[in-house]
Amino acid sequence: MALLYHFNTVSLYSKKLSVKNPPKSPLCFIKPHSSLNYHTPKVLEEKLEKRSFSLGETLSKASLLALVSASVFLVDPALAFKGGGPYGSEVTRGQDLTGKDFSGKTLIKQDFKTSILRQANFKGAKLLGASFFDADLTGADLSEADLRGADFSLANVTKANLSDANLEGALATGNTSFKGSNITGADFTDVPLRDDQREYLCKVADGVNPTTGNATRDTLLCN
Repeated sequence: MALLYHFNTVSLYSKKLSVKNPPKSPLCFIKPHSSLNYHTPKVLEEKLEKRSFSLGETLSKASLLALVSASVFLVDPALAFKGGGPYGSEVTRGQDLTGKDFSGKTLIKQDFKTSILRQANFKGAKLLGASFFDADLTGADLSEADLRGADFSLANVTKANLSDANLEGALATGNTSFKGSNITGADFTDVPLRDDQREYLCKVADGVNPTTGNATRDTLLCN
């Protein structure tokens, strides 16, 4: 109110006052409070520069983090599916591995899902719990291989060599096909087979598995 009154008074008597010596405004006697933080334009400029730099640094770090995160999720699909077992780190899932040599290798729980394994060599390989789900094993050599608990669901195992292989507890559900394969001496103990699969295999079954000592026909429950 005091300030308003002052300005009104100045307005009313402005004609009578000398322009050369205007009255001093009471505001000019107000001293700045010591607790108030006044800055010169230069100081303000420096502070703004520091804040801008800090903001830029934060944005740069955020951008880098986003880039790293994206690289994790945009990794090459082939590298995203490594062999599932502790033995063998090669990429084997969903790959074209035609004619590849795996003979004698230890590939326990290895993941070969949906891979093309035509004429691949698995002779004498240890493939316990390996997955050949929906894989193409046409003409593959699986002789003397340890295939206990392996998954052959929907796999194409036609014209393959399964002689003396041990398939105890393996899975062969769905449209798994063994047509034209050599199963002499193979052990099919506890392998769930469709009636038509069993009937076909019993027609060509022969021999005794050298590891388990079981006759192939007996393991297939042939009549």
